[in-house]
Amino acid sequence: MIRRLHSRRSAARGFTLLETLIALIITALALAVLFHGGLGGLWSVQAASHYEQAIARARSHLAIAVHASPLIAGEWQGNDGGGFTWHVRVAPVANTTVRPVTGPTLLRGSSSFPLTLYSVTVWIGWHDIYGVRAVHLDTQQIGQGAR
Repeated sequence: MIRRLHSRRSAARGFTLLETLIALIITALALAVLFHGGLGGLWSVQAASHYEQAIARARSHLAIAVHASPLIAGEWQGNDGGGFTWHVRVAPVANTTVRPVTGPTLLRGSSSFPLTLYSVTVWIGWHDIYGVRAVHLDTQQIGQGAR
């Protein structure tokens, strides 16, 4: 009977210091994993936001370069604000002369006119925790050639 009382008393005492420390360490590790996962999610959202902004800015610069009249070959760059930089390159790819099959004279009284195919590339870059990131858009545009 004395033995039974002694075993009941030790069971009723609660957790030992070692058990409490192990539980605390397990809880701290679980919280660290959850924090790291949440932080990774925030970094991913920020990276996606920067890519979205960069694509919108690149489309804007591409529209400006393509709709310039006349299309001019060259390179331009600048700071777009918000940590974004841009670079536009317009280069001629091919030249040809077009003659309309029917219809009135199209260009300054001539029956044919020159056309040039241009390659247009826009780069948008920014810095983040992983280094330099960039997006680029490429297109080709027909412009009036030199006479």
